[in-house]
Amino acid sequence: MLDIKMVRNEPEAVKAAVKKRCLDLDNVVDEILAIDAERRALGAKTEALKAEQNAVSKRIPQLKKEGGDVDAVMAEMKELSAKIKEDGAAVTALENRQKELLLSLPNLPDPDVCAGGKENNQPVRVYGEKPAFDFQPKNHVELCEGLGLIDYERGAKLGGNGSWVYRGMGSRLEWALLNYFITEHVKDGYEFILPPHMLNYECGYVAGQFPKFGDEVYKIANPTGSEQKFMLPTAETALVNLHRDEILTEDELPRRYIAYTPCYRREAGSYRSEERGMIRGHQFNKVEMVQYTTADGSDAAFEELVAKAERLVQGLGLHYRLSKLAAGDCSFSMARTYDIEVWIPSMEIYKEVSSASNARDYQARRGNMRYRGADGKLRPVHTLNASGLATSRVLPAIVEQYQNADGSVTVPEVLRPFLGVDVLR
Repeated sequence: MLDIKMVRNEPEAVKAAVKKRCLDLDNVVDEILAIDAERRALGAKTEALKAEQNAVSKRIPQLKKEGGDVDAVMAEMKELSAKIKEDGAAVTALENRQKELLLSLPNLPDPDVCAGGKENNQPVRVYGEKPAFDFQPKNHVELCEGLGLIDYERGAKLGGNGSWVYRGMGSRLEWALLNYFITEHVKDGYEFILPPHMLNYECGYVAGQFPKFGDEVYKIANPTGSEQKFMLPTAETALVNLHRDEILTEDELPRRYIAYTPCYRREAGSYRSEERGMIRGHQFNKVEMVQYTTADGSDAAFEELVAKAERLVQGLGLHYRLSKLAAGDCSFSMARTYDIEVWIPSMEIYKEVSSASNARDYQARRGNMRYRGADGKLRPVHTLNASGLATSRVLPAIVEQYQNADGSVTVPEVLRPFLGVDVLR
């Protein structure tokens, strides 16, 4: 959520930043300002009435002592009390409406983030060369089915379109990837977390998914009560809530966490040819990195997360590119995002396997997450996240980029200790 002080003091800058996302929310900003002015004026009026009420109440004992008639004063007190209650209810209604409008505003993109949609995404660098084959290469669906790694048919039977079953060495390859990722993160000092997969509404609210994107998650109703939970779409949703409503100390920052979870996405399951097989699904595995930092440490933390995600892909020996997303392609809560995109030879396109994003203090304001600085002042933390990594596109990239003429797949060297083989046949 944006700081109301910033909206109040720099409304034109806020409007211009929102427009970089290809959104025109000038009317929302204007309504926020109008409500803010009315709320502050009514609040000041209420405080003045309370002061008058206190002054009147102090006269009552003296009037009683002097034997005077207090009926008129008591009537005045009753009238003041009713007015204060009425105005207080009006202030609360204005505050609720102002908060609702503030929640509808996305995070503001950083000044250096390009305006526009994904067509304006900017390549930052490329790693490695596109693999060249002296034979007719297969796509990952053919390779995975031929090697018995993935059973798409039975996956669809069990879970519908956008589902698959890992089998045999396919299961072991998936598990090897997760072990490789986790081992590297723990080695770097990140705390390993296994969070619940069913989360409460507050988690989605703090992460920025609710209320605007509430229809994009799988919701679970409790048949014995009114409580409703949802399946996490990413472990970020859980990790950025670990310190909700907490005050940390500056010495405790940065906090670095990783979590492994399946991710559950309603918007997945396209039938487009470029999203066949495992490229897009309703459930996939991912290791997520999250950091809590001070404002001063925020940029360095972002560079660290990007570099860590890149090292994992480099360790696998995969060709990829790093792209800086334009404002309109950044998610609702994020001020900046870099995507790591691996090359899928059969599709001749790059597909994202990691997004590294900085929410600045946007999520922290929603979750009341603060730290006390050395000067004793309370400030909102900054939250950042990056995939480290999602497997459902890494595995197809591996089998396609490492395939051999006989249909076998060479195992990347970093995964061999986990699998115990050099080649999948």
